Amino acid sequence: MPVSVVFISDTHVPNRARDLPHSLWTAIEAADVVVHAGDWVDVALLDEIEGRAGRLVGVFGNNDHGALRERLPEVARVELGGVRFAVVHETGDAAGRERRCAQRFPDVDVLVFGHSHIPWDTTADSGLRLLNPGSPTDRRRQPHGTYLTAVADAGRLAEVTLHALPVRRPAR
Repeated sequence: MPVSVVFISDTHVPNRARDLPHSLWTAIEAADVVVHAGDWVDVALLDEIEGRAGRLVGVFGNNDHGALRERLPEVARVELGGVRFAVVHETGDAAGRERRCAQRFPDVDVLVFGHSHIPWDTTADSGLRLLNPGSPTDRRRQPHGTYLTAVADAGRLAEVTLHALPVRRPAR
């Protein structure tokens, strides 16, 4: 049975934005599963996504402390639609990332990560696919805030789509 997934990371709410963009909330509410690769910053967003998502898989990031670290793991593993996922916040430098991650996660099909705020979609020689959804709220040097959607079904990840969001001013 197909499983629709929204991938997000580095939301930094309320430090970088007061809230997630409306179109992302719509995607979250429509998806079967939301995967968050860390740097929530405030537990209130975790609570809200848990309340609005069908299912949430998340990890803590380097900017997450207190209740976020108590409630979330550093690494999450889940099988969705026959696809084996691992989720982490940081993977280190871009140089050599595929090789390092394939060695660290030999038993998964897709590694979802964050930290850089830079969208990423590559495949290691081992077949491990690496996905970074970027950030929907803190685009840094990217032209847009971003998130990813996909469908996991029969052991394949399909319809992987990077969504660009309107540029927003940071919260003050």
